[in-house]
Amino acid sequence: MAREPGKPLRGRGAQAPVGNRFEPLQLEADHEHLAEDDILEDLARRPPTRFFDDDSQSVVTENSSPDIMFRYSVNPYRGCEHGCSYCYARPYHEFLGLDPAIDFESVILVKRRAPALLREWLARPRYTPETIAFSGVTDCYQPIERQLRLTRGCLEVAAECLQPVGIITKNAGVTRDIDVLQQLAAHGAGRVAISIPTLNAELSRKMEPRTSSPAARLRAIRELTDAGIPVQLMAAPVIPGLTDSELPAILAAAREAGAVQAGYTLLRLPPGVQEVFMDWLRIAAPESLERVTAMIGAVRGGKLNDSRFGVRHRGEGAYALQIGQAFGAFKRKLGYVDGERLNAAAFKPPAAAGGQQWLF
Repeated sequence: MAREPGKPLRGRGAQAPVGNRFEPLQLEADHEHLAEDDILEDLARRPPTRFFDDDSQSVVTENSSPDIMFRYSVNPYRGCEHGCSYCYARPYHEFLGLDPAIDFESVILVKRRAPALLREWLARPRYTPETIAFSGVTDCYQPIERQLRLTRGCLEVAAECLQPVGIITKNAGVTRDIDVLQQLAAHGAGRVAISIPTLNAELSRKMEPRTSSPAARLRAIRELTDAGIPVQLMAAPVIPGLTDSELPAILAAAREAGAVQAGYTLLRLPPGVQEVFMDWLRIAAPESLERVTAMIGAVRGGKLNDSRFGVRHRGEGAYALQIGQAFGAFKRKLGYVDGERLNAAAFKPPAAAGGQQWLF
């Protein structure tokens, strides 16, 4: 896979492979032996998206990070077609021996047994119900969900036993499951967070190429709200020097659409993500490269990344404080409210796989 020098690779957030930190052998394209026509033909190719079955024996992941609000999450897919250049989940593909750049958005692992695995997990005799986050890592409403409906299957299991569920997505496809989400919301057990890092449609198309447009996400907030499903805005990630100035407008647009809660996180650039994002910035938004690099350093102690708990989501320093204060001020002015815990009191265990009930 290659792109024409100086031009963004269309339909992808990553602009080129960056290699796997854990693999000793790296492959690099060599065009010196090709004729000009062959090079042009190679440049015209687009990396196809391929799907493989993931035979994981569990679909629920337990989180131990002290600065993440949920303990459990469900992720029916590994890798994400959305191709967001800033996605913090890219390094997880390295653990599979894959590249966190192009492979992350073009090699998708599918957990076809996800609904059955969730049913088994919820039916455990000693399970104490608490909120499960959908999309704790990769987006559960990426485009393939329209065909496979694995997220819907998991939601149907949750609705059957009134397991509280919080969803975060940047895809308007979540509205396809309004009927199931209403069942949860009626018991205070369902909430959807819609991620909107920018209202600029052109920037969104370049930076997160296969997501829903900002306008479509705002429409999704309205549809969910009208259906009685509480919606939270996630202005995430805030990219210093690129999207931070949009925060007041994003908050206002989402509030007008019906969002009642709001949160934000700052851009994170761990290894694997850093190479992808900076390469994307150089190619897709070169006029912003110097400013963004400087402003990231201003909130990360002069570095591009700071992975410390308690700091990684908010940054530190005067400018990070300014972003947080501005967000809080506009949030209060627009009438957003603080979130409440989802209701787990109505939970009833589902039948175990095959209809067999647990005896103990």
